[in-house]
Amino acid sequence: MQVLVRDNNVDQALRVLKKKMQREGVFREMKKRRSFEKPSEKRAREKAEAVRRARKLARKQAQREGLLPVRKKAAAAPGRR
Repeated sequence: MQVLVRDNNVDQALRVLKKKMQREGVFREMKKRRSFEKPSEKRAREKAEAVRRARKLARKQAQREGLLPVRKKAAAAPGRR
């Protein structure tokens, strides 16, 4: 992963790096590897993730077909960007 630092603005480059890492799932992976996960817990977690993905897919499909209203994203807090 690579991030360019422009005009010695390290803070902005760090923010971009964190966002990229978040998108790639690096933080989630680090948290997962922090301690041992029993096989039964792993199966339960993976099953819950699969259910969550299936529900999200079904919700998006229903919105596309017009069965559910499309929710607007919440406006960003003032002063945040």
